[in-house]
Amino acid sequence: MSNFSRQIQLSSTLIRGVQYRISRSFTTIECHRPTILHKKGVDILHNPWFNKGTAFSMTERDRLELRGLLPTNIMTAEQQIERFLTELKKLEMNTTDGPKDTISLAKWRILNRLHDRNETMYYKILINNIKEYAPIVYTPTVGLVCQKYSGLFRRPRGMYFSADDRGEMMSMVYNWPADQVDMIVVTDGSRIMGLGDLGVQGIGIAIGKLDLYVAAAGINPQRVLPIMLDVGTNNEVLLEDPLYLGLQQHRLEGEEYISIVDELMEAVFNRWPHVIVQFEDFQTKWASTLLQRYRNTYRMFNDDVQGTAGVVVAGLLGAVRAQEKMMIDFPKQNIVVAGAGSAGVGVLKAARRTMARMLGNSKAAYDSARSQYWVVDANGLVTEERVDIDNEVKPFARKINETKRRGLREGASLVEVVQEVKPDVLLGLSGVGGLFSKEVLEALRGSTSTRPAVFALSNPTNNAECLPEDAFSIVGKHMVYASGSPFTDVDLGSGDIGYCNQGNNMYLFPGIGLGTLLSGARIISDGMLQAAAECLAECMTEEEVVKGIIYPPISRIREITKAVAAAVINEAIEEDIAEGYREMNSRDLQRLNKEEILLHVENNMWKPDYPKLIYKAD
Repeated sequence: MSNFSRQIQLSSTLIRGVQYRISRSFTTIECHRPTILHKKGVDILHNPWFNKGTAFSMTERDRLELRGLLPTNIMTAEQQIERFLTELKKLEMNTTDGPKDTISLAKWRILNRLHDRNETMYYKILINNIKEYAPIVYTPTVGLVCQKYSGLFRRPRGMYFSADDRGEMMSMVYNWPADQVDMIVVTDGSRIMGLGDLGVQGIGIAIGKLDLYVAAAGINPQRVLPIMLDVGTNNEVLLEDPLYLGLQQHRLEGEEYISIVDELMEAVFNRWPHVIVQFEDFQTKWASTLLQRYRNTYRMFNDDVQGTAGVVVAGLLGAVRAQEKMMIDFPKQNIVVAGAGSAGVGVLKAARRTMARMLGNSKAAYDSARSQYWVVDANGLVTEERVDIDNEVKPFARKINETKRRGLREGASLVEVVQEVKPDVLLGLSGVGGLFSKEVLEALRGSTSTRPAVFALSNPTNNAECLPEDAFSIVGKHMVYASGSPFTDVDLGSGDIGYCNQGNNMYLFPGIGLGTLLSGARIISDGMLQAAAECLAECMTEEEVVKGIIYPPISRIREITKAVAAAVINEAIEEDIAEGYREMNSRDLQRLNKEEILLHVENNMWKPDYPKLIYKAD
């Protein structure tokens, strides 16, 4: 049994009956006290946070002046969900022959309308059917939604700060109705998934990410805030589109751009000092710059750089286990990395840190870890001979004597590098669909590894570096395959299955956010991110990894998130940066053992249950 399984089993036992000495001191995000409202009648029915639709009891209908505003029959939440899902299934049955994107977008519209009118029911459905609907509210459908967002826009969700709002952001944040915000996802729309610059339409990705914070981490939906930072767009199609909803001007650059981001960060942390801000889909040239600018001052992280890195590191550790080795053997892996953007660099740094830690964290360990990576970008193999090499990529440039010894040169093609290096892992973070061509995969077939791994991680689906059926048919059924978007497992014949592991950031970012929130850590440290990745790697049983399954099923996401959050809290305590959350101060946290911290996390995860509503006049 894996550590994860033991943790969950123990946690479940505790929650069922064991009374901890500290149970009375736990402070939970949600409790069962009634919710006090200063509104009644149709104002409640039009508020998605409090609307229960046909589930309002007769007593509540009288108390809140709803009698006569709803059909007579009172339904349970379960009956409401059954009715909704029945209608959704009818749509699926009637559109089975239609284009896949059209069907997915129709499902998104139906779910979005439910979100607009009844948030509790929306999240209950999402949580209970997370495997089926995560691909609709998040990747890959969210990419399609962002492309069409100007036409899909119906109801404002989140906040929009633009270049025209300079000097006003400090007051603007008070237009948001929630006095407490725990989680913000912000994007400038400059690099939405693998789709490029979508401008203001990129807010769809922030909304989708926060849906997963609620569903996976139990962050209260009334305490999340999607933010679009609209500094223009360089997408000429949008600049010419009369229906585009954002600023129709080219993007701000340089110090002017940074000053806008500075003002936004100062504004949100001034109103909500304990909020956590996740940066999402910023173009490569700004992602690392902004991360380094803010990470030691604010509670923030960049999911593309750090979240992706953590998920990939967990998968790489899983690939080592799939070779029937110990995770401590990871520093011996040879890895070819295709892509040197913000995600690729983030993965390289995190994987190198993991290797170095396993080798003792010395300078020699870091040098040794560097030599395990071969980075190939749009211009080929990156070496020290490269002119104007990016400072973030420079530490991973191959030395001239290394390339000469291998018979390689600056700018060598991906096929040439794979043929020569014979890597254990071919890692794709390029955003280029089909990059792992037949020739590349045939070259990987010559790998010295007993079980080579292909990570085709670029999103959305069309940008995956290769399809799973191609990888298994060319490299062989013994290989390990992972992607960024969901694919169906491949039937290899003779009862064999080629498992398609989805290396999705949703395995980590909800737990990182929840763990940071509950620990009250002043910053999100590399150690906290490392703890999250290692926890995810331990979630798999030996039986699973032997089959080539290196990521758990999405259906377990809440339990995985709970374990990841607990690992983040433990690391924050270990680093002495945990300051506590609400009445659970740092001293109280330090008194808890690991099992108690798991229970603490469980108790602080919001659950989508209808609250009892009480009216009280202002």
